[in-house]
Order: sequence, then C-alpha cells, then structure tokens
Amino acid sequence: MNLTNAQEGIEYVIKAIVTDDEELDSFLFSLGCYVGEPITVVAHKKGGCVVSIKDSRYNIDNQLAEAISI
Repeated sequence: MNLTNAQEGIEYVIKAIVTDDEELDSFLFSLGCYVGEPITVVAHKKGGCVVSIKDSRYNIDNQLAEAISI
C-alpha cells in the first residue's frame, strides 16, 4: 500500500521507498522520509496529500505519495 491509499489521521510506518530516481530518493531522505520512520497523512488534496513526518508537515504530489510504501 502507498500513501495515496492511506487513511487520514492514522500513523503508518514507512516500509520502502519505491523509486529508481536517486534525486527523488535523496529529496525524500532530506525530509526525514526513510524506512522505519512513522508518517501520517493529514489530508488528501486534489494533486497529492499533506503528510506529517516527525514534527513537520509537507505537501507532496501524487508521484511522491506513490513512491512511499507503508
């Protein structure tokens, strides 16, 4: 399952980052988004979703949301 299918307000644990793009992988790592890290979908938006990682909130697009397996 990835973030596009996640329910809002439930804390999930990141199982994998599924991407062949190293730049995208590095960007997600810089946000604190890596395997074993808890993540919560705050809201689903038309072009993506708002997620909470650690004490920060980020608006990510559908491409990023699909790359994060939970």
